[in-house]
Amino acid sequence: MPLKRVGVVARKDLKGAASVLADIAGWLQAQGIQALFDTDTAVLAGVPKDFPIATRDDLPKHVDLMVVLGGDGSLLGMANRIARAGVDIAILGINFGSLGFLTEVTLEEIQPALESAIDGTAAIEERMTLRGRVLRDGTAVDDRLAVNDIVVNRGSLSRIIDMAITIDGHPVTHVRADGLIVTTPTGSTAYNLAAGGPIVHPAVDALVVTPIAPHTLTYRPIVIPGSSEVRIKPLIEGSSDELYATFDGQHGVPLISGDEVIVKQATQRLKLVRASSRSYFDVLRQKLKWGQR
Repeated sequence: MPLKRVGVVARKDLKGAASVLADIAGWLQAQGIQALFDTDTAVLAGVPKDFPIATRDDLPKHVDLMVVLGGDGSLLGMANRIARAGVDIAILGINFGSLGFLTEVTLEEIQPALESAIDGTAAIEERMTLRGRVLRDGTAVDDRLAVNDIVVNRGSLSRIIDMAITIDGHPVTHVRADGLIVTTPTGSTAYNLAAGGPIVHPAVDALVVTPIAPHTLTYRPIVIPGSSEVRIKPLIEGSSDELYATFDGQHGVPLISGDEVIVKQATQRLKLVRASSRSYFDVLRQKLKWGQR
């Protein structure tokens, strides 16, 4: 289906993006495609008052493709909005600065990437997402999606957490650690990697459960089937404990005694427009500097 409208979103503080935004809007218009900015991006670009805009939350409902300028965090935020809107559109991530794992298209590659997305020749990669629910007295007090990871950890206090872990109804272990990460293959190169977890290729149907600084030498990250359901029950002692379930580092839910965090693969998939000039392993080498240090 031909593209009629393309949503364009830039990180709010990306002052150097104004000229790039104008170039994208002008190029799309020359192709007979309407660019639609969100409110903040329109201000950043300095567009005329009659330029079509929408709120960042509503934007996914009105476009056929989303272009995000910024870093991986900007893309994750928009991916969450697309999921909440219940629409099936792809994201083209354009990176400002160093190459991102998700926003891998460089400024020099914008036009070729847009051309391939418009003519249907672009490689669209589907990535697993997670659905996380926080149960309190048997009722879900929060239910949302994550692309990278769902993490249970402390707020301002740095104390060890005792957690009971269950996978597919089978008790696994009690872990004492600074926190616990449940990650997708996409998120394996994020917090999981920093915590000592493995890198998992995005085509692999798996989840990774990684402790953060475990208080035992025998507890290590574990790779489990992508169909698994992980239940995490923190053993909270007293009201002074500050504990949260965080989703992609974008949203945090305070936990209280008795709460349970349930994580499983979501039905929604993240669709990424990939740059044709590099493979996944090229991105790993460039981002992680493999063989250079």
